[in-house]
Amino acid sequence: MQLIPRDQKFYELFREQASNIQDAAEKLAALLENYVDVEKRVTEIKFVEHKGDQLTHGLIMRLNQTFITPFDREDIHALGSALDDVLDLIDGVAGRLITYKVKEIPPGARQLSKVIVHCSSILCRAISELHKPNQILEYCQQLQQLEEEADRIKGECVARLFENSVDPIEVIKWKEIYEVLEATTDKVQDVANVLETVVLKAA
Repeated sequence: MQLIPRDQKFYELFREQASNIQDAAEKLAALLENYVDVEKRVTEIKFVEHKGDQLTHGLIMRLNQTFITPFDREDIHALGSALDDVLDLIDGVAGRLITYKVKEIPPGARQLSKVIVHCSSILCRAISELHKPNQILEYCQQLQQLEEEADRIKGECVARLFENSVDPIEVIKWKEIYEVLEATTDKVQDVANVLETVVLKAA
């Protein structure tokens, strides 16, 4: 018999974090698909990232104040941090569009942004089922496959960049943007790794 109830608020905070990531991912993909009003839309993504920072702060504060947690404290901290990292990288891509004065978007960048949207959708499903984790290992496998797909797309994009671009500055700009897009899926994989740990410990 459990005399002190486990704090279920953590599940709600994780769902909010995952939903926030999906919002930012969809905004980024929409921007790359229809590249207009760039500064305004990059600012909107930055606003989502700030909201994510507040959610992460709230999660850590709650963790410090809670005696009995729904799963291991270090895993709660690792999951919150990994989700925050995903959002930071999405914002990092958006910010570089302004910093590097990007004028047009190549197809590979749009393709990578769609993979990130797909990842964010699966993340939302996985996080929403964290309290009943029957399907989570399958979701983690799907995220692994998407990360591998993003790695392949990035490799092709960078190869095309070196083959076709005559401007070395453009090569430097886009190589970095592609790498940050792909790194976003790496961070999603980090989230999946934490989720796997939580599930396996509970088994």
